[in-house]
Amino acid sequence: MELVLAAKALGAGIAVIALFGVGLGIGNIFSSLITSVARNPAARDAVFPIGILGFALTEAVALFALLIAFLILFA
Repeated sequence: MELVLAAKALGAGIAVIALFGVGLGIGNIFSSLITSVARNPAARDAVFPIGILGFALTEAVALFALLIAFLILFA
């Protein structure tokens, strides 16, 4: 029984490794957004929605990774 619980914890931990990449991705998105607006402030209205869309899609990966981790732990 303890072996199954240990395997579940290990699997959930491996599933959460994706959050490291998500953090890097979100940082990269907003870094690029700030840099582009700093270079050309007039382009803010065109660039900002694309940055928010990128953030939302990247954050969706984090939510899927957490969902998988919780399914491994509690199902």
